[in-house]
Amino acid sequence: MTFDTQTSYRASADERQKFVTRTYMWMGLALIISALAAYYTATSQQMLNMLFANRAMGFKILAIGEIALVFILSMTLRNISVFGAGLMFIAYSVVNGITLSSIFLVFNISSIAFCFGGTALMFIAMSIYGKATKQDLSKAGYYLMMAVIGLVVVSLINWLLKSSTLDWLISIATVVVFTGLTAYDTQKILYTAQRANGSDAYKKIAIVAALELYLDFINIFLSLLRLFGKKNN
Repeated sequence: MTFDTQTSYRASADERQKFVTRTYMWMGLALIISALAAYYTATSQQMLNMLFANRAMGFKILAIGEIALVFILSMTLRNISVFGAGLMFIAYSVVNGITLSSIFLVFNISSIAFCFGGTALMFIAMSIYGKATKQDLSKAGYYLMMAVIGLVVVSLINWLLKSSTLDWLISIATVVVFTGLTAYDTQKILYTAQRANGSDAYKKIAIVAALELYLDFINIFLSLLRLFGKKNN
């Protein structure tokens, strides 16, 4: 998503810091909520029964709900309140956490912790790079977004083919693409912060920026888990 920053206004150092801090606080909150929702669901037999009933219909409904929430947030960002945008982001975090509960059923907890830690280190490293580099990453960001579309298409094809080799290649490509997007999104956030003025509009932009970082993190984490995670016996 492209943030609207077309203004001659230049934010003070304090305003820039507040915008960046707000963005990462929203992202961190979303990760915590998703982790709690995933763990609670995985340890609740009632929740699991609901999700896996009727050929896992619960998971399918939640997947549709996730897409709908992101679409609604993107389309209504200009008109909804900061509270409304935050509520939708939290709702998305809960729904995504519930769908992620399956990882606790498939992989052992040590693998989950290892891959989460690896993701955190990669995310921090690329965030630092995105902040420190003098190179404009906007062109790279365009190609990376095209790569995301390609990954979605190939993943859908492999859903039919069920090729373990192709799944392995998709996971590697996903790590590479979303690692690059982490640097790009970080730079984009810093550019946006230069014009942040503390208004409700920029508070909502911070939520959308947090969503993008959250998605970068989750995609890297899940791909590392598919590549290196040890499954339960």
